[in-house]
Amino acid sequence: MFTAGAESLLRQAREIRDEELGRLCSRVCALLGREDWGPDALDALRRLFLIVSATKHGRRLEQPCVELLQAALCLPTCPEQLQLLCAAALREVSPSRSLSLTCDRVQNTQQLGLVASVLLAQGDRRQVGSVGQCALRVLESRQPEGPGLRHLLPVVSKVTNLAPEALHEEQTNTLNRRLGDWLRHASVQQGVAHSSGGFFSTPRARQPGPVTEVDGAVATDFFTVLSTGQHFTEDQWLNVQAFSMLRAWLLHGGPGGSSTPDADDRSELEGSTLSVLSAASTASHLLPPQERLREKAFEYCQRLIEQSNRRALRKADSELQKACLVEAVLVLDVLCRQDPSFLYRTLSCLRALHARLCGDPTCVRALLPVAQFFLHHGEAAAVDAEAVYQHLCTRIPAEHFHSPLLALEFVQFCRASLPLFGRHLGVLRSSFPNLFKFLAWSSPPLTAEFVALLPSLVDAGTAVEMLDLLLDLPCLTAALDLQLRSSQAASEKPLWDVSVRAAGCLEAFRDPQYQALFQHLLRAKASGTTERVLSSQFLALCTRRPSLVVEQAKELLEFVGSLGGPHGGGHMLTSVVWAIGEYLSVSWDRRCTVEQINKFFEALEALLFEVTQSRPSAALPACPPQVITVLMTTLTKLASRSQDLIPRVSLFLSKMRTLAQSPAAGSAHGEEDARAVLTRATELLNLLKMPSVAQFVLTPSVEVSEPRYHRDTNTALPLALSTVSRLVERDAGLLPG
Repeated sequence: MFTAGAESLLRQAREIRDEELGRLCSRVCALLGREDWGPDALDALRRLFLIVSATKHGRRLEQPCVELLQAALCLPTCPEQLQLLCAAALREVSPSRSLSLTCDRVQNTQQLGLVASVLLAQGDRRQVGSVGQCALRVLESRQPEGPGLRHLLPVVSKVTNLAPEALHEEQTNTLNRRLGDWLRHASVQQGVAHSSGGFFSTPRARQPGPVTEVDGAVATDFFTVLSTGQHFTEDQWLNVQAFSMLRAWLLHGGPGGSSTPDADDRSELEGSTLSVLSAASTASHLLPPQERLREKAFEYCQRLIEQSNRRALRKADSELQKACLVEAVLVLDVLCRQDPSFLYRTLSCLRALHARLCGDPTCVRALLPVAQFFLHHGEAAAVDAEAVYQHLCTRIPAEHFHSPLLALEFVQFCRASLPLFGRHLGVLRSSFPNLFKFLAWSSPPLTAEFVALLPSLVDAGTAVEMLDLLLDLPCLTAALDLQLRSSQAASEKPLWDVSVRAAGCLEAFRDPQYQALFQHLLRAKASGTTERVLSSQFLALCTRRPSLVVEQAKELLEFVGSLGGPHGGGHMLTSVVWAIGEYLSVSWDRRCTVEQINKFFEALEALLFEVTQSRPSAALPACPPQVITVLMTTLTKLASRSQDLIPRVSLFLSKMRTLAQSPAAGSAHGEEDARAVLTRATELLNLLKMPSVAQFVLTPSVEVSEPRYHRDTNTALPLALSTVSRLVERDAGLLPG
């Protein structure tokens, strides 16, 4: 993240027009033309670099300006800082036809590195090969610990990535030997500080001490990137750079490079006990260059893993430990894929590392390469890979969704590892609600990655729930924000923090009434219970605002008509049907019309008709009795409000009563469920024989609908229904019809 000041500078740089850029180029030309290397030139070059680098579209510089930038870059008398800025500006305007640089006559290795970086930015493969050969010639002509070589290693690494074929076999072997030496044999004494030449400087005061570990202890093993000191020697800098390019170089070498003899003979022993023993006992100096480098790389990574377990004294060193641990595991993964004999020497170390990382939330990023290692070598490693993936997909997104860098790395890991998941892909698919937490929190930078990942996560069982979750992303973002804020103590927040002043949302987050909703939004795995949570909240919403049924009548009708049968709605269907029967009435909303009642009646009648006609099977199980009884009750309620419908619903209820008494109903639903349907159909039929009583019972006034009427057993609806039923049965002969 940029500071506010940096953001302001970038915005100003993006808004500069071509005319202003032209005036700045003229000023730069005037300063460089007279070889004015003072602060004015430094400031002008800084502004020029900021402007050409701040926009995505390329900026064009005038030809005289490009020529003077090239001249200053190659001029031995030009200060180092100005040369760095000249090279940076030229890289930003590449590719450019105005460049006339060449590295053939450059002798200074620092200048050669800068010129090469500009030429490589041109993207011309022929030029890439030429630059690589020039850098390698200088590299081969110097002693391994000679000065200036560290400026060339980034060039060689870039050349290897852009054009691996540019290096000859002998050059590859030479670099393999050099890299192995730099990794394993760098000095363990600190570098000498540059003396000011003052009167009181003495050789004794400048004597270097040994390098130390990140915890302050004196290093007792070889130097690595995690060794610390006040000053570093040239070979120590080469050690650091060699490790930074090691993984890319090993991948360039391939699983069986040209320098590896007797590959067919050794392949029979790989993975066997004999291979492990022979690999461990073979003197490294007798190995071919490529295998020797692999052995040195293995030792280096093992040492880094040991160093990463030390308690760093400085925060910067702690962050460096985590980054080096990630890279060390990735390098070990490459080594084990190229030479399986390393696998059995690595497993115990990585098992212990995985156990340590699982208990350390600060090193969560390092779990990704460890999981990737087990994906590549799970079967041979005899590791419970599913437990590793479960921990990875369950805890990391839930606890670290607010880390943008981790979010990007996690999604990229999932994309890259899809072919390797195999039978464990179900773990990833069932964890998509957790993955969506990354998307909800960091949507813009992750959208493209998720678009590429989603097709692999969707299947028939998760498609509907995934669509619901995509629609719920804004709600998920809000829920995650509340979760994050609720975990922080108010005393840790500044007084201007909005969450301190407006605590209403946090109170709602902690309110037991809303726990089911928040738990559903924040779930870690696919639950398939979206149709359940929404139904309970829908009822609560309708209870608080009954007019919602009339206002959303069109949408509710579409929902009922889109189900394709009473089996498709589940809990949501039951809730919607109950709400229609309860609140589609002028008692709750004066806008309710007879036409609306008739439309809902016809839609629900069609659903109940399907119940009477369909027969349960393996593909179409029996409709739940709760759905049937709610449908019958709602139809009866609607008929009591539009009494022309009473004959139709009475006919249906009679059919349902007959159906419930048949042996087929008992076998399909169970005797208890069939008895419940029979009882409800009988009660409703009896109630309809007295329309005025039915309207009072089924469409009570708002006063009668007060909660006490439902809590009081003496006035509850079931009691009223049973009382009316007994009256009807006892006095059936006195009733009309």
